[in-house]
Amino acid sequence: MTETKRLPMLARRSLLALPMAGLAAPSVWAQSRWPTQPIRIVVPYGPGGGTDLSIRILAPKLSAFLGQPVVIENRPGAGSTLGTDFVAKAPPDGTYFVHATLASTGIAAALYPRLPYDPVRDLAAVAPTVFVPLTLAVTQTGWNVGTAAELIATLRANPGRYQYGSNAVGSTGHLANANFCTQVGAQVVHVPYRSGSQTIAALLTGEIQFVQDIYGLLKPYHDSGQAKCLFVTAEERSRLMPEVPTMKEAGVPDYKAYSWFGLFTAAATPRGIVDRMSEAVQDALRDPTIATRFEEMGTPGMPGWSPDRFANYVREEVVTWGPLVRASGARLE
Repeated sequence: MTETKRLPMLARRSLLALPMAGLAAPSVWAQSRWPTQPIRIVVPYGPGGGTDLSIRILAPKLSAFLGQPVVIENRPGAGSTLGTDFVAKAPPDGTYFVHATLASTGIAAALYPRLPYDPVRDLAAVAPTVFVPLTLAVTQTGWNVGTAAELIATLRANPGRYQYGSNAVGSTGHLANANFCTQVGAQVVHVPYRSGSQTIAALLTGEIQFVQDIYGLLKPYHDSGQAKCLFVTAEERSRLMPEVPTMKEAGVPDYKAYSWFGLFTAAATPRGIVDRMSEAVQDALRDPTIATRFEEMGTPGMPGWSPDRFANYVREEVVTWGPLVRASGARLE
């Protein structure tokens, strides 16, 4: 075919392609204008815990950056998987995000034999928010335990008599305590609650004997003498509670006990929306006031993470925690 005959055919193909380009344009235009309505962030736990408090600290800054209200919704249940699953199945339009945790991603994948979502396949990782080292605290109501050595000896001598609490089956606090009991050879009953605030209230009344939670949440009760922090699950002492030893200093066998929180959304959400929300999180975490607030809580911020880096980290955590969940003996109750 000669060039003069080919040109009209190419022209016709170009004209046929124009409607297709026109169809794609509104989607790109919509992404560039996102958000155009309020953004809802689901907390898969009840109010008052660290996951809830930390995202409420970030919310005003996120709203200012994005130019839309950011509404926090508590959807507790099923060990934080209920709220996480809700967002995994939500329309992928940037309306819903979930402030998920290690528990609802890396741990849940191994703990729940019929998890209704795949944390890698069904969720788009947006950005981590804070890292969460833990401290073990014992009640001071009706219990005379003041050191890690006394705690271990008491638990070993009374199998099945005492109880620890967490804010959900399969939560980080649950698995941390289960791993602790396994390492020290103690049989202790797990009591799950619907929120961190309920768990701490049970500790203060002596309904349960110990918990593992965020430094900043337990420090006020440690300072007032209502509870006592026996050790921190970190390699160095906390600046918040320098008098509290590390697990190594306390003579406690080493075990993993930490968490992190981060934003996720439905997997099919356009990358432009994911990147924009990630930018908003980075902007908030760089705010000096917010950074100081998180340091005071004992949950340092995690700025500077791209969505791809966070997604890779989540995949690594799923692989890391699977064997630990099985070794701990933690199961659905």
